[in-house]
Amino acid sequence: MGLLGLGTTEIILILVFFALLFLGGKKIPEFARGLGKAMGEFKRGRLEIEREIQMSGIDKPLSSEHVPSGSEPKTPQK
Repeated sequence: MGLLGLGTTEIILILVFFALLFLGGKKIPEFARGLGKAMGEFKRGRLEIEREIQMSGIDKPLSSEHVPSGSEPKTPQK
């Protein structure tokens, strides 16, 4: 169940109906094209940021030799 007891299919159909109502049949392809370009730009930006993080080494896990003494997790006592 989704929003207001509606399933996913019903919600999609309602959104398509409102898109046709507000945008009209001629504007929908332009809107979809713009949305596709925006999603492509977002993906390229995300990949670029991931690449920069990997190159900088920020995402590398810390080994035990880099953990300062006294900060090791304590085991619970019974």
